[in-house]
Amino acid sequence: MEQEGRSRGGRPWSFDRDAAVETAMLLFWRHGYEGVSVGDLTKAIGVAPPSLYAAFGSKAGLYRLAMTRYEETLGCLDAVAIGAARSLPAAVRLLLENAVTAVTRREHERGCMISSGLVACHPDQAALARDAAARREALRGRIVQALSSFADDDQVQRLARHLAAVMQGISIQARDGVAASDLRDIVEDVVAGVAARFPGD
Repeated sequence: MEQEGRSRGGRPWSFDRDAAVETAMLLFWRHGYEGVSVGDLTKAIGVAPPSLYAAFGSKAGLYRLAMTRYEETLGCLDAVAIGAARSLPAAVRLLLENAVTAVTRREHERGCMISSGLVACHPDQAALARDAAARREALRGRIVQALSSFADDDQVQRLARHLAAVMQGISIQARDGVAASDLRDIVEDVVAGVAARFPGD
C-alpha cells in the first residue's frame, strides 16, 4: 500500500492514511458514529488498533477527519454555480436538486453525513455532537453566501435557515428509503414557494 506521512516515532505509516480516512468515512456515513466500533475500523482498514490510534489519536479524531472528507468531496456545495443562476428560484432549485442527488446517489450510504450526523448520541459524545452542529451551521452560512446576490441580507438569512431545514429533512427521508423522485417533489414545492414570495425573480 502507499505510505503517506510518518508515525509519531518517525517511521513511515504502514498503510495508506488517505484511503483509511475514505474507508472510515463510508463506514461512519452508513452506520453513524456510535454504530461503528474501533474493531470495525481496524478490520476495514486492515490495521491493528495501536496503528489506528497512532495515526489518528482516537476514533473521534478519525471521525472528524471523515466528516471533513465528506464536506470537501461528496457533501460540498457549489456556491459558484448556485450564485450564477438566473434567478433566486433557479438558484434554490439547483441547491436542492444537488442535495437530492447527493443523498440518494449511493445504495448503501444514503442521507447526508453532516445533516444526519450525531443528531442524538450518548452524553460522552457531546463534543462531537457540537462539532456536527457547528458543521451544519457552517453549511447554512455557505447557503447564505451562495444566495447573497439575490435578496437583502435579512431575507437571505431567513431563507437559508428554511432551506437548511429542508435539506436536513430530505437527508432523513433519504435514509428512510424515500425515492429520489418523491424527494424531488419536495424540491418543486419549495421552489414554487420561493417563486411566489419573490415574484420579481
